[in-house]
Amino acid sequence: MSGIGRASVLIGAGTIVSRLTGFLRGIVLVAVVGAVGSRAGDAFTTANQLPNNIYAIISTGLLTAVIVPQIVKAASHQDGGRAFISKVFTLGTVVLLVAAVLATLAAPWLVRLYAPGYAPDQLALATTFAYWCLPQIVFYGLYALVGEALNARRIYGPFTWAPIVNNIVSIAGFLLFLALFGGPVTEVVDWTQTMIVLLAGTATFGIVVQAVILFFFWRRTGLHVRPDFRWRGVGLGQIGRLAGWTFLMVVAGQLAGLLQSRVVSEASGAGPAAAVSANAWLLFMLPYSIIVLSIGTPYFTQLSEHAHAGRDDDVRADIGRSIRTLGVFIVIATFALAAAAVPASRIFTNSADDAVDAAWVLLAYLIGLVPLAVLFVIQRTFYAYSDTRTPFFFTLLQCGIVIATAFGARALVDADVIGLEYLAAAVAVGQSLSSIVQVVLATWLLHRRLGSLAIGSWMLSLGRFVLAAIPAAAAGWLVFLWFGGPDGWTASSQLLGAVGAAVIGTVSIAVYVGFLALLRAPELSVATGLVRRLLPGRR
Repeated sequence: MSGIGRASVLIGAGTIVSRLTGFLRGIVLVAVVGAVGSRAGDAFTTANQLPNNIYAIISTGLLTAVIVPQIVKAASHQDGGRAFISKVFTLGTVVLLVAAVLATLAAPWLVRLYAPGYAPDQLALATTFAYWCLPQIVFYGLYALVGEALNARRIYGPFTWAPIVNNIVSIAGFLLFLALFGGPVTEVVDWTQTMIVLLAGTATFGIVVQAVILFFFWRRTGLHVRPDFRWRGVGLGQIGRLAGWTFLMVVAGQLAGLLQSRVVSEASGAGPAAAVSANAWLLFMLPYSIIVLSIGTPYFTQLSEHAHAGRDDDVRADIGRSIRTLGVFIVIATFALAAAAVPASRIFTNSADDAVDAAWVLLAYLIGLVPLAVLFVIQRTFYAYSDTRTPFFFTLLQCGIVIATAFGARALVDADVIGLEYLAAAVAVGQSLSSIVQVVLATWLLHRRLGSLAIGSWMLSLGRFVLAAIPAAAAGWLVFLWFGGPDGWTASSQLLGAVGAAVIGTVSIAVYVGFLALLRAPELSVATGLVRRLLPGRR
């Protein structure tokens, strides 16, 4: 098996287990705080999302865009990159500690900023949760910093498998909560200080364990890192210049997310809001994480090496190959999940009616899944060439569309065009539309930089995948209706929702493979090869 094949299988297997345990964590959390219409659930979601937002700046921004390509380059230094990584780790740890302290002190302001639609008692509960959750920033950042360094050294497994331990810790803590206090506890007035400490403390402790466990694998890098406060030299100045654009890009993204959160907070207690949106995003990210990250991450390391060596032809080949490989999986994942939207949403809701309401949010997000997968490859190609300036501009446009559509959704509610229960879904539609525009612009800009990207070739492949996925999704939807639709057994409980979604997905995939075979899609053999490697006993 090739190095990329082995890495993809390792990351994919770890991601599958991580996401499955993450699903179980989400199910138990819904049993604790509820979902649709739960003011306590929305309060916890808002508070627990705050450190995630800062983690996004560190991981998706500075580390992925800048640090990984720089570590690849630093490997050619005489010391193998030891001095560079020591300085980066020291600087990163200092920044994380300062950010965590400042954010925790600003917890009341941050909660009010993200959720102005909450009532005073709900704001108070969310703020108390936030005091316990915001220290996660340090450990999210260390996890990202160590994990990306491991990835850059082609040690992919620990970064992918560590979240499983976090999920297990969280599940244990949440189950203890249910044993002590029962659930779901959806009303703000029912929460005591002990309950708050147990729930939020468990969430934070899981992140601590997730970060610490990575340090046990550091010896495999062969690097000896020590505190180094002499931050001049070995390329940190270049990182600063590159990170400047990345920082602005992520700030723009966080601003767009902030405004979305402010709009969605107005629906809390009346329909799907923060908690439902977060769970719909978790479902949305399942195929993205398993497929895009497991296949795309090793490609990114290889692509960075080819770009650094000036091998543009190889980079163009990497782009087309990775998009086609991602596409054959991500297209059917999108359509199959759409067919199973109600049973899948039932996993994170407490009734069939709530599952139907939540399914609209999931469907709205799914519109942007395929464009987001293509964007993963296109955007990281810019990063491989140490270009963070261009991604800033096409992301800025995307953020503008996100903000405009969020306020447009709110205007539709104010004009009584849609009900408040559809506000979160309308905001999600705007998110998806912005991703479509962003990937079109990004691809055009990369085409101008590198020359022909053979766009027609991989677009033809994507079109072939969609052609096969349409009847596949139709078959899955018919199975859902045959099982009774929203009133049937697939929406009768969380467990049966998971089973129903799996059955519908399996039928859709089987039909999809059949149609790809009829269309003689060459990508089918590549896809089946990757799947075989995931089977037990295969290498």
